[in-house]
Amino acid sequence: MFFHEPELQYEVTVEEPDPHFAKLLQQAIGGQEGEMRVAMQYMFQAWALPEEYEEYRNLLMETAAEELGHIEMLASAVTKNLRGSPTQMSEEAQETAATAAAMTGQNPRQFLSAGQSAMPVDSNGVPFTGAYIAASGNLAGDLYANVMAEATGRTLATRLWEYTDDPGMKDMLSYLIARDTMHQNQWLEALDTLDDPVPVPASFPQEQENQAVNYTFISTRREEQPDPEYPWTQGEAPDGKGQFSYAAEQPGDGDVVAPGPDPMTNNEPNRTDQSSGTGESSD
Repeated sequence: MFFHEPELQYEVTVEEPDPHFAKLLQQAIGGQEGEMRVAMQYMFQAWALPEEYEEYRNLLMETAAEELGHIEMLASAVTKNLRGSPTQMSEEAQETAATAAAMTGQNPRQFLSAGQSAMPVDSNGVPFTGAYIAASGNLAGDLYANVMAEATGRTLATRLWEYTDDPGMKDMLSYLIARDTMHQNQWLEALDTLDDPVPVPASFPQEQENQAVNYTFISTRREEQPDPEYPWTQGEAPDGKGQFSYAAEQPGDGDVVAPGPDPMTNNEPNRTDQSSGTGESSD
């Protein structure tokens, strides 16, 4: 269940409303790097865990609830940047949505569809999609995905921080950046509590995988290159279960040509009969 308090998790103030920045903030709400993504991702990961993983389930749900609060903060920031910003335009400017957007720098749908408020979309107005969510049911794999999600989210927040000159927006973003620092570290710490999580899934017997290539870096260069002697081409692998090696070329085997389709697919076009030289088309 969820509980709600009628206050923001952290103060959100805007000194100079900026409709263009409101558009950019949408990426942190409904974009691929945004808070909707991590909130939903952590929830669905948690809901997949059995009872014996209760501590991880609680960790995921606590963090998901916090991310919902971040969505609320960002939605408030979008609204405060839109309301109080210039909306009066000449009749000529109002003739097209493109002209209006160019004059104000805002997404016209934030005015037309949302009445100067936030939407569940990214900075281009593309709706949020569940395709952004990684929830595999494998705890180790999901925790690695969470580190990546927080890394890209923190990168986005730092770019927004660099973009704005508004002290209130910088303060809010500095809070979100700090929380992403914590979340990256907590997921890494959670991974450290797992016994030999790599390779994921660790439960699959490695003797069933191809032993000739499971720790081999395969070069895809056209011309054969010598071993560059990088850390990932020689020495012990991080999982401690194999030694890295280098292959200068790909194995190269197998027929590229696919078998013929079922006639019911009607894939075959009419083609000119080249063998007879008549130029007649074949059925």
